[in-house]
Amino acid sequence: MTAFVVVLTIGILALAGLTLDGGLALAAKVQAGGQAEAAARAGAQAIDLTAYRATGTLQLVPAQAVADAQSYLAGVGASGTVTVSGDTVTVAVTAVEHTQLLGMVGITSLTVHGQGSAHPQRGVANIEP
Repeated sequence: MTAFVVVLTIGILALAGLTLDGGLALAAKVQAGGQAEAAARAGAQAIDLTAYRATGTLQLVPAQAVADAQSYLAGVGASGTVTVSGDTVTVAVTAVEHTQLLGMVGITSLTVHGQGSAHPQRGVANIEP
């Protein structure tokens, strides 16, 4: 009977660990995605004003876009990679979530990823009813 109780207790703790730590990992993944999207929007604001005023075309200043996105990530305490391809800023954020209960079975952390991209937009042209 004692062995059965021990095995049952370990099983219940493992399920509780999956529930708790899985929920924390999911929350961290959502947060990483939000941070990546916001950083991409910050980078997409680095438009070349000279070209826009001269020709009306929206194009990014890639170095400034990367710097703005990295600055946003640093401001929120996240780390990630920023790439600029054409007029699109793409940000990938990686975060490590330390486990609460799964550490008892040797899983001490879970790595989550978030990604977001943005490109510059012109203002509203039409008012829709």
